[in-house]
Amino acid sequence: MANTPQAKKRIRRNATRETINHSRVSRIRTFIKAVESAIESGKKGEAAEALKKVQPEIARGVARGVIHKNTASRKFSRLSKRVASLG
Repeated sequence: MANTPQAKKRIRRNATRETINHSRVSRIRTFIKAVESAIESGKKGEAAEALKKVQPEIARGVARGVIHKNTASRKFSRLSKRVASLG
């Protein structure tokens, strides 16, 4: 258990940051699911619109440090490839 005031404060801060970061990751996942559901239904226009909305969300996650840069790049690349293949 934490004994020093700094350690006690760090525990409080970690709990706050965990809540915020969890909501950020959850928001990104929601946007990704919107793209995937549009792909599943075969609607290219809807999927392309959802893809345009997910890109800044993924970039924001990278900027805030909740997802790694390469992970974001991979996710966006794979989503783009799937949307393009709808034809």
